[in-house]
Amino acid sequence: MQTFNTINDIQNWCRDQKRQGKSIGLVPTMGYLHAGHLALAAEARSRCDIVVVSIFVNPIQFGVGEDFEDYPRDLRRDSNLLEQAGVDALFAPSVREMYPVGYGSYVEVTGEITEKLSRPGHFRGVTTVVSKLFNICLPDLAFFGQKDAQQAMVIEKMVKELNFPLQIIRVPIIREADGLAMSSRNVYLNPDQRSQALVLNQSLQKAREAIMAGERDTDRVRNLLQATIGTSPEANVDYAEIYDATTLADVKEIDGSVLIALAVRFGTTRLIDNLIVEVQ
Repeated sequence: MQTFNTINDIQNWCRDQKRQGKSIGLVPTMGYLHAGHLALAAEARSRCDIVVVSIFVNPIQFGVGEDFEDYPRDLRRDSNLLEQAGVDALFAPSVREMYPVGYGSYVEVTGEITEKLSRPGHFRGVTTVVSKLFNICLPDLAFFGQKDAQQAMVIEKMVKELNFPLQIIRVPIIREADGLAMSSRNVYLNPDQRSQALVLNQSLQKAREAIMAGERDTDRVRNLLQATIGTSPEANVDYAEIYDATTLADVKEIDGSVLIALAVRFGTTRLIDNLIVEVQ
């Protein structure tokens, strides 16, 4: 595996791969990799000739008081995992490399999707860095986890509307054996919080069961989510919502494909999870 730290070097290398007729799969990450990230790399390996993984903790997607400084980082560990996974290239730039002094260009996606988001400015940072990574690494396919469903929707909208010549591939959520969605932030949880966090997947499953049993009223399903999450003393709900799975439009009556989306804090750690339910 080759490791690149500068934009010019990785971009030139990717251009050379393209000239040889090879397809490139890109997996953008912020590092501290887990099985979910490796599943993205494996999917890229199965579909593309060349797999590029980026590791960059992007400062402009963190809000005031969020965990940018404390976000877990271990580049040597991550590099070893990627090499074992058969990744061809790692791009690990510095903040100054991505955002030199005087940097002032940003990408912002607007519309109903972004109106649902609870972290002002977060997705402006995401779309900016992802658009830069697309232009730097020149992927044919880019791979994102379903756990960040809203992020994937925003990026898909950006790719469509800005005519990026690539396809976004969503990969299913990878969970721990007890059902907790894998996240780099899980390391922040103390043992009691880790146990309480299981309520996220439990609440999603109860909501799914209610819908499959015939419940169609969004308010009642939302109340079920809130009540289930409320059984965990440290759980502080940011949102627990049901949306149209394609547009994130509000739905009053559940029909077709819906996204049940959660964001909940346990102490200072904010975790997200979601589930798509299909009904007729």
